[in-house]
Amino acid sequence: MQESKRVIRDVEDDAKEAIRRSDGDESLGDKAANVGDRLRHGAENLGDELHDGVDEAARKVEYERGRVDGMRDRETPDR
Repeated sequence: MQESKRVIRDVEDDAKEAIRRSDGDESLGDKAANVGDRLRHGAENLGDELHDGVDEAARKVEYERGRVDGMRDRETPDR
């Protein structure tokens, strides 16, 4: 995953939490909103990591397929 996305999400969460605390009274609603933000961004980060993993696996499969096809082409006699 691009580390920049994770950093941006963390900075957004930190900024929102600071704004919610700025009035001096962090209510239960503020705490719930903070947890919701962190959970949502955690899920987004996990989704990005999963997407990156699937992309990497697909690249490896295509690379191996190309190698097998190349070996097969070398083994096939010209007619």
